[in-house]
Order: sequence, then C-alpha cells, then structure tokens
Amino acid sequence: MTEPILSVRGLKTEFVTPDYRVVAVDGLSYDLHAGRTLAVVGESGSGKSVHALSILRLLPVPPARITAGEVLYRGRDLLKLPEAELRRLRGDRLAMIFQEPMTSLNPVMRVGEQIAESVALHKGASDAAAAARAVELLGKVGIPAPEKRARDYPHQFSGGMRQRAMIAMALACDPDILIADEPTTALDVTIQAQILELMKALQREFKMAMVLITHNIGVVAEMADDVVVMYAGRAVEKASVHEVFKTPAHPYTRALLGSVPSIYTRKERLAAIAGQPPDLAAPRAGCPFAPRCAEALERCAAEDPPPFPLPGGRMSNCWLVEGKTPAAAP
Repeated sequence: MTEPILSVRGLKTEFVTPDYRVVAVDGLSYDLHAGRTLAVVGESGSGKSVHALSILRLLPVPPARITAGEVLYRGRDLLKLPEAELRRLRGDRLAMIFQEPMTSLNPVMRVGEQIAESVALHKGASDAAAAARAVELLGKVGIPAPEKRARDYPHQFSGGMRQRAMIAMALACDPDILIADEPTTALDVTIQAQILELMKALQREFKMAMVLITHNIGVVAEMADDVVVMYAGRAVEKASVHEVFKTPAHPYTRALLGSVPSIYTRKERLAAIAGQPPDLAAPRAGCPFAPRCAEALERCAAEDPPPFPLPGGRMSNCWLVEGKTPAAAP
C-alpha cells in the first residue's frame, strides 16, 4: 500500500477549566490512504468529533488544547502550521461536513453564494466563474433546478437538501480529504441512503480519501474500507471493515455489533451494552471498558492494556488478545 495521505500519531486533546480536566482524545493514532474510507465509530462522547475538530484545529482555545501528537498531511504536521497556512488548506485540500447543516450554513446568505465564496477564496475564481461552479455542484449533488435553488436561503431547503448543499460546499475545491461528521444523523432512513450513495459516487469521481465519523454500524458496513473503534477517547481496535465484522477483537466492538441488526452476527435477540461510558474527568485505573465488559479479567480493572498488534496489521487494546488471533464472530 502507498504512503498514507494523512497520519494521526498519538493525538491527545484536553478540555481544561479551573474546575475540571477532561482528556477527550487520548493518544489516537491511525493512517488514512488515498481513495479509501476510514470509519471512526463509537458511542456519543467517545471523542470522535473532537478528534476531527482537532485535526483541523477548529476547537476553541481555551478550554480546548492539543497537548501531544502529530497530524501529518502529506508529511506536514497540521498542528504546527501557522494559522494562515492552515486556513488556506481548510476548505481547499481538507474539507469537512458537520453534523447539523442548519447551524453550519449562514442563514442570511444565499446557498449558492456560500459555495461560490469558497471557490473564489481558494481558487481565485472570478465572481461569475465561482457562481457557475456553485450551480454545477448543486446539480452534481442532486438538487433539482440548481440555478434557481442557488438563489435560495438555507431555511428554504429541506434537511436532506441542506446536507446535499453542505456536501457541495465541501467538494467545491476538489479536496484530497473529506471529513464527514455524522453526515446522516438528522435525516430519515430513505434520505440517509440517498446521501450515502451520493457520497460514495462523489468519492469515486473526485478520488478523495474520507474520514467518516459515525455511531451507526450499518453506515460503517456500507461505506468503510477500514475502521477505528473509539472508546473513552482511545482507539480500542483498528482493522479492515471485513475483519471488524467477521473477527472483532475487542469486547467493545463485539458489544457494538451485538447491539444492532446484522447479517454478519445473525442474532435473533439484540443485546444492550450495560452501564454507561466513563466520566472522563474522573481518575481511573485499568481498562476504561472493564466496568461494562462481560469478558473482563481481574487484571482489566487494575492494568491498562497497551495496543497489541495482531495479524494483518490490526490492533486491539485488550488483555484478551495478548498473543492470540481473534476468533470469528458467532
């Protein structure tokens, strides 16, 4: 495989106030390769979105601060770039789709103007060329009568159309990497399927790499090539999507798969994950998943497992896989 287009190495992001310190992302590492989709999956509060905002340095400082790690884009550390240089990359080579398009789109600017603004800023296009590009992109993402709808305001778009507009804006400058943060969360099932199919088609056309942030295992199965499973700010498992579904290595991954309908698990009864995610502001020892883990050993409560390498370049933070190969899912 070629060199990764993006390498996250030991990323650590904290939120610090006079009253608490929360480690929201704790030593996260992964590689993203050109043209591939990496899904980052986990429950709410696992650090998925914070890690994405850390990559693009979009978190408010204070209370947020990145205390360790590197984010290498084509060999350049984004965490060390001057703000002006990073701003030139954001929206151009690196694009992001946010969770809620209504809060991401400017309510007092026409949709077409918002897309054209990015083209003019990053590509130096004339007003006419930028406006034409905006209309072209709105048509490409499946918005009917794009010339007319480009003159509309966000509130005149449905939820699905606003998400399509956000995708058009993200693709305006032909980015190398698209970070999609829960891109279908607020949409009904039919529109979700349409948006996912659209994103796959556009990824092939634009030859982008994608980081897809989701809590939806079904979306992972549909979209991903590789998977990072996050829990309590950490990557507890990294593997190809096929390996994650066929031979999940970490008990948390198995619990996630057991809690949703799946053609892979073939379970008649779905199982909830007992307990709650840990309080990241509270001190703890051992594996953070141990209090909820049905397979926990005595040492799990006392010793924090390191990342264990597995065959095929996989990784899992679990004492159960030390020196072993994961078994197939039941």
